[in-house]
Amino acid sequence: MGRPEAAYRAAEGGALDVDRAFYDRVASAGRERVDAFEVPIRSGQAWEVPRGHLCRLVTVEGPQVGDLNLWNRHDPRERLWASRTRQLQRAHVSTYDRLWSTLPFLRPMVTVTSDTLADYGTDAEGGRVHDLLGTRCDPYVNRMLTGEDFDHHCHSNLVRAVLPYGLTEFDVHDVLNVFQCTGLNDEDRYFMKSSPARPGDHFEFFAEIDLLCALSTCPGGDLSVPLWGPDARDPVDVCRPIRVEVYRPDPEPLKGWSPPPTAQYAGAHGLRAQTWAEKTAGTD
Repeated sequence: MGRPEAAYRAAEGGALDVDRAFYDRVASAGRERVDAFEVPIRSGQAWEVPRGHLCRLVTVEGPQVGDLNLWNRHDPRERLWASRTRQLQRAHVSTYDRLWSTLPFLRPMVTVTSDTLADYGTDAEGGRVHDLLGTRCDPYVNRMLTGEDFDHHCHSNLVRAVLPYGLTEFDVHDVLNVFQCTGLNDEDRYFMKSSPARPGDHFEFFAEIDLLCALSTCPGGDLSVPLWGPDARDPVDVCRPIRVEVYRPDPEPLKGWSPPPTAQYAGAHGLRAQTWAEKTAGTD
């Protein structure tokens, strides 16, 4: 007997359907590179991606996990909603999946257009790549587990990265763990294992809206060395940079495209203002 259907489904042609032919045209068309840089090991960097542009993350020297945050460049209250994306898409994303924003906006922020690890699938231990199951490593949990302070966990890297844009620790949110291989074990507990990324592998997405992005190169590197527990050690020797590339695609395949609108819910959550008569009732 097969497993139950996914809970979040839409009618054919509904909001969850993706025009794959459109994204294939955009991904395969000519493009102009407008920005490129490397995020060094155990650090973070923020950058902008205009709507209608492509952004590619590349493991230039070999496997390395990157923790990605996304915001609306013009309103950082709209940001990646990892848990809803797990429900609307998958717990591990790949080509044609979308990353959705928080309420009350609820719209796709990006659509994945190219993933060289798309064929990885599910390995013998139940691991899959590009993880939304977990979140960023942080110094608070690290202190709790080890009794030591460490200032270059992904949370802290992202905090430093967004400060020039006027954002703070309170704006850093649950991440997409790019190139990270994870799953749930027989005890239904989260596990991480070595990243299968190779030199030159990439994960690319199309910006549906103007974005502020931030990426941390995880201090665990490729996660081949445990960060916590009896076998833990400093895995600095398995840490590598990640290259970021931003491209402006040729305009032809974008004809007719427009950024997605925000959520169309028009209600007031069951709340309404009192009328003057209601306010003054019984006051005579």
